[in-house]
Amino acid sequence: MRIISYNVNGVRAAIKKGLIDWLKTNPADIICLQEIKADKADIPVEMFDELGFHSYWYSAQKKGYSGVAILSKIKPDNIQYGNGITQSDAEGRVLRADLGDITLINAYYPSGTSGDERQTYKYQWLDEFHDYLTKLRKTRSKLIVSGDYNICHRAIDIHDPIGNKKSSGFLPDERAWMDKFFDAGFIDSFRFFNPQPGHYTWWSARFKDLRERNKGWRIDYINVTEPLKVALIDAAIYPQIKHSDHCPVYLELAV
Repeated sequence: MRIISYNVNGVRAAIKKGLIDWLKTNPADIICLQEIKADKADIPVEMFDELGFHSYWYSAQKKGYSGVAILSKIKPDNIQYGNGITQSDAEGRVLRADLGDITLINAYYPSGTSGDERQTYKYQWLDEFHDYLTKLRKTRSKLIVSGDYNICHRAIDIHDPIGNKKSSGFLPDERAWMDKFFDAGFIDSFRFFNPQPGHYTWWSARFKDLRERNKGWRIDYINVTEPLKVALIDAAIYPQIKHSDHCPVYLELAV
C-alpha cells in the first residue's frame, strides 16, 4: 500500500499547475489531499475517475476554505465524513477511510497564524482530535494519520528553530502535543527511516526563494500506530513536486 499526503493549497489551482499529469505517473495507490478549497460540485472529479481513483471529498461550509479529500485506487470498506465535532466538521478537517483492518485518517489541522483566536481554537482542536483518536483506537488499532499537522515537532524539522521559537507551528505547547501524540503509540514514519536534518514539506511564499534555498518547515506527516511498525517499508518527502507551497510526503506499507 503506497500512500501520499499532500496539501495542495487549492485543488483547482494545483490542477492548473500539473497535478493530473503527476498523478498519471502513478505515485501512490492512495492520495490524501488537504486544503482543497472547493466544493465537490466545482471540482472536475471525472479527471480523477479516469485515473482509476475512487474519490471522496469533504469540503468546508465556508467557500474556498480548508477541506480534505481521499483518492484511492483501493475501494474503502467504509468512509466517514468528519469526526463528529461541530466546528471541525464545519471546516471540513477530518476524513476517514477503512481498508480492511486498517483505518486511514486524512486531517487538516488548524493554523494559528492569523491571531490569538485561531491559536486558541488550534489547541482546542488538538485536544479534541487526540480524544477522537484515543476512542477510535479501542476498536481500530491499525491507524494511519496523514495530513498537514501545521506543527514542526523538533528543531530538526525547521530551518530556523531559534528565530521561530515564538511562531505558531513551533510553539512549546504545540510541540508538547506532538510529544504526547508520539508517546501515545504513534510512529513518525519519515523519521523512522531518515534521522537527517534539512527535510521540509512547506516553504513560506511570503519570502522569495525559500524553497530553492531549502529554508522550510516539516509540518506534513503520515504517522502510524505501533501495530503497523512491522509493515513499514519506506517513507519519503518529494520537494521536487511543485503544485503548491507544500510538497507531497510518501509512505509505503507491506499490507
